[in-house]
Amino acid sequence: MKIADPRAARSPIYARSIASWLNDPRDSAFIGLIGQCLALCAFALVLFFMPRWVWYAAPLYWLLLVVGLLDRFTLMLHCTSHRPLFKPEYRVLNLIVPCLLGPFFGQTPDTYFAHHLGMHHREENLSGDLSSTLRFKRDSFKAWLLYWGRFMSLGIVELVQYMVRHHRHRLVRRIVVGEAVYWSLLALLLYLQPAATFVVLVIPLLLVRTLMMMGNWAQHAFIAADRPDNPYAASITCINSRYNRRCFNDGYHIGHHLHAHAHWTEYPGEFEQNLEEYGRQDAIVFEGLDFFQVWLLLMFGSWSRLARAFVQLPGARPRSQAEIIQLLQERVRALPPGAELSAAQHRCVLVSAPSRLACGAGSPSQPLDRSR
Repeated sequence: MKIADPRAARSPIYARSIASWLNDPRDSAFIGLIGQCLALCAFALVLFFMPRWVWYAAPLYWLLLVVGLLDRFTLMLHCTSHRPLFKPEYRVLNLIVPCLLGPFFGQTPDTYFAHHLGMHHREENLSGDLSSTLRFKRDSFKAWLLYWGRFMSLGIVELVQYMVRHHRHRLVRRIVVGEAVYWSLLALLLYLQPAATFVVLVIPLLLVRTLMMMGNWAQHAFIAADRPDNPYAASITCINSRYNRRCFNDGYHIGHHLHAHAHWTEYPGEFEQNLEEYGRQDAIVFEGLDFFQVWLLLMFGSWSRLARAFVQLPGARPRSQAEIIQLLQERVRALPPGAELSAAQHRCVLVSAPSRLACGAGSPSQPLDRSR
């Protein structure tokens, strides 16, 4: 098997001049991406001063946003949430991505960090996870609509309740302050410049939250009913895709749940080195697909296309196409309440190598309530 996904970060010409500011010099390319995002934000601000031309400029703005930067920004936010970009002495600059740029790219300040690191990685898609897919039939569009609707309508309220229950008071403050400021400014801008606000802020917000629910659904669509607490059996990995090349190897979702704070360039090597363990665990790996394609194929019931992309791993039982389809269909079945172990009492955590999983009370590999 040849892994074509990137194993090294691009080193821009300015890398040396900013290396002393960064926690990891491999992340220097994010500075250029931040610059591109700031340029798009400048375009967005111009729209607020040309109300008569907003709807003429909107298609170009959305094209630049969606085709050019939205996916890369979102995964930059993901990477820099797990691994802060700037060193502690420059930590105020870590607010640029989530707080300054975030609203232009459909993200409210600090909510992504709290949801993804403060909740999702602690609960691992089990019953305590607010975005858990376990109880849904994961090839059903109707089920996904219910999942999407709950997140869109109750997501913030449930997230705050979760943090209060778990005594994560600092994260509660960050969520509440960020959401209050965001929605207050949004309401004011809708009153003053409704068209520009709709184009620049409202549409991206709705789009990104929908895409995140599509992505999370696909990432945790294929779950072994007897091992929902095992990352190998509750997540998928997508290799050799354009998406990985654009979006910092985001397709390696199993590896991400095993090594949540690893650098994105390390995931192809981890997968390749532990290929037989992936096989022994009967992990679901697709080649040439991304999460959004997996979601679409599930919604349309395109099992043959999924089976063709399925990777037969060393250490796993060889399967015919019919057997692959049977395996995939078995793993999208809804799990009844109580079928999984509580994340608070029983979590599989990596202890030394992917081949050694220890089950028991666990905690993330580093504190989550850290300063940016």
